[in-house]
Amino acid sequence: MGKLVSIIVFTKNRPLQLHGYLESLHRYLPSEAIQVYILYKPELFSEEYEQCFRSFPACRVIRETNFHLDFMRLFEGIKTPYILFGIDDLVYFDGIELETIQKTFDKLGDLLFGFSLRLDPQQMAEDFAAGSVRPETIAGQTVYALDWTKGQTSNTRYPFELCATIYRTQDVRRLFSRVVSHNWIANRYFRPGSKAACLYGCFLKIRNLYKRFGFFYNPNTLESWCCRYVQRHPDEFGPLLACQTICGTAIQVNMVNTTTVNEWDDSARLTVEMLAEKYRQGWRLDIDSLAADKPGQTHSGPERFKLCKKEM
Repeated sequence: MGKLVSIIVFTKNRPLQLHGYLESLHRYLPSEAIQVYILYKPELFSEEYEQCFRSFPACRVIRETNFHLDFMRLFEGIKTPYILFGIDDLVYFDGIELETIQKTFDKLGDLLFGFSLRLDPQQMAEDFAAGSVRPETIAGQTVYALDWTKGQTSNTRYPFELCATIYRTQDVRRLFSRVVSHNWIANRYFRPGSKAACLYGCFLKIRNLYKRFGFFYNPNTLESWCCRYVQRHPDEFGPLLACQTICGTAIQVNMVNTTTVNEWDDSARLTVEMLAEKYRQGWRLDIDSLAADKPGQTHSGPERFKLCKKEM
């Protein structure tokens, strides 16, 4: 069986959480149908990361030296018809058959932009009331088609995200071609890491330059710039997001970036240093507890973060 979905997961300073993501991903998606790529930013806990990588030898690890160049080079080599992005603090606790997802794309055609694994009807009460959700019968199952252009909440009007939505690779490739500058001067002289860009950064904010030319400098800019483009140009992409049941939640207990506020974490009880030590001791995320008591939100707080001791 050929690979159907490529998965690119981003990680920094969270080996225990990355292990939980990968373990849960392989539990609910068939390994023979997916290829996982880990874009890893080396900073802290290199030994713990190497331990994690050894636990999942089929994953291909790319050590980040320049986010934009490394990511775009990786993406340009993707050959599968579908792509799913991931963040290391997301955990899956349920699954949807890939055949159902594929048939949904086939039936809805260009109207469908993505199939969400983090939305479900319970989160879309306002959208049902507004008439922007309709049920579709796919292979004898009910799938819900949401018009994200009329979304009533922050989640339902957010068409592009890096946590748990499957897209056609060709659609994402077309999106990137719109967002990333094709200006030959910018690409020749001001690409991230270039001498001119480094010189510019000595006097002015380099991030402003990257934003001007659409050069992503971390996963947050990749998501926010692309999502904003889709929102501002809805006619260029399908107006629908499909969903069936919520399959994963981002458990936000620590912060590894400074560009996005983590509204769930107001304490330092679960620092990356403490969790790395737990990982060395054999503690892992308790995925069974999530499966037994499924979260109902796209994001969860520390109350959902439970560990269990694994045999070493």
